[in-house]
Amino acid sequence: MIQVTNNKASRGHKLLNIFGITMLVLLILVSIAGAKPYAYITNAGSNTVSVIDIATNKVTSTLNVGDLPCGVAVNPVGKKVYVTNAGSNNVSIIDTTKNKVTSTLDVESEPFGVAVSPNGTRVYVTNIVSNTVSVIDTMTNTVIATVPVGSYPQAVAVSPDGTRVYVTNMVSNSVSVIDTATNTVTATVNVENYPSGIVVNPTGTKVYVTNMVSKALSVIDTATNTVTSTMTVGSGANGVAVNAEGTKAYMANEYTNNVSVIDIVNNKVIATVNVGLQPIGVAITPDGTKVCVTNSGSNSVSIIDTATNKVTATVKVGESPITLGQFIDSLSTEAPNSGSSGSNAKASLSKYKQKNHSKHHKI
Repeated sequence: MIQVTNNKASRGHKLLNIFGITMLVLLILVSIAGAKPYAYITNAGSNTVSVIDIATNKVTSTLNVGDLPCGVAVNPVGKKVYVTNAGSNNVSIIDTTKNKVTSTLDVESEPFGVAVSPNGTRVYVTNIVSNTVSVIDTMTNTVIATVPVGSYPQAVAVSPDGTRVYVTNMVSNSVSVIDTATNTVTATVNVENYPSGIVVNPTGTKVYVTNMVSKALSVIDTATNTVTSTMTVGSGANGVAVNAEGTKAYMANEYTNNVSVIDIVNNKVIATVNVGLQPIGVAITPDGTKVCVTNSGSNSVSIIDTATNKVTATVKVGESPITLGQFIDSLSTEAPNSGSSGSNAKASLSKYKQKNHSKHHKI
């Protein structure tokens, strides 16, 4: 009887352990499924970042950053957001748990594009005037390398395995390929006129480059570092994003105020969605159901339903949102605390537009 009782108790403990583990897994899955993505929108004319709750399409807070914030990148494995400030030559680092800027790091002249490595240990920043890329160690928040690239580097993207970084050089009409192990350029790929936005597909086999003046999307084979096809798209081709399945790309056409939806399996445009004025930045939510587009000319963000290719909401933000980069955070599970609003920066924005924007954002 004692042995039988002990066996029953043992089986009971095992069942409780299994039940406990199962419940823990379920809780984790529910937590992941219930995670609220937030979009971090750089407002170049307001020197602020608007934080949007994508579930409700509402701005939950506005954070002060540096002068002329342009690029945004969310750390995929942490609670940090990196913002490039082209007017103050630095990067603001936002802690998403506190929802405030916790540090500011100086880089080179007029930082614009920014991307984070998949493991979250490195941040890559393009410096437009310096023609360089700053490499930041996220553990120490220090610049550990500066890589010379082509003329007027704007956008930057990292391969899924973290071994390569791709940079669009607008005036050089090329893409620099950087080896992340050595922080050196190992290849330069010629593309069309004024390459602006860039993204790598989920498998790392293709790189998609928007060319503003050529109205074209270049497709680069990463195995050979050669352009394998070129598609005609909208005017003022700018920001671009690819869905998690690697089947569709969404590209902002700044001069025609719309977004091209591209079947990248068959290399053809399958839809065109009208948005706000002068769309620049594009990002896709983690579940793939929404595309967020920043409209620099109408101070807003358009939310596109990917099932219908229709704008379902328009969110007002600060002045002249540019927001080039991966600006949606899939890790936040609690609504960020409210931050303070920024001061007006019309004079700085005018300086930016005269010095830079007019140089490469007009045909």
